[in-house]
Amino acid sequence: MILVTTDAITGKELEMLGLVKGSTIQTVNALRDIGAGLKNLVGGELTKYNDMMNNARALATKRMVEEAQSLGADAIVGIRYSSASVMQSAAEVMAYGTAVKFR
Repeated sequence: MILVTTDAITGKELEMLGLVKGSTIQTVNALRDIGAGLKNLVGGELTKYNDMMNNARALATKRMVEEAQSLGADAIVGIRYSSASVMQSAAEVMAYGTAVKFR
């Protein structure tokens, strides 16, 4: 499966199959959240949150690809990601794009 953020793939004629998406809501455990709160006082990178968001993007992408595969897609174009805070220490990540088949 080819995944691109562009609306076209060079050298390929595309047949649009439709919107596909994948999402997840992730959180860190309470102890890590307390540690992040302390880190907020002194500054620095919140590595556990980075890990959480990387895992969430990977899972959302996997789910989007699975949806595209169920449509018989060869690629997904115009991929975008969005995130939103659902509650303290929890975030939703959504991946979406257009499933396409090569002609």
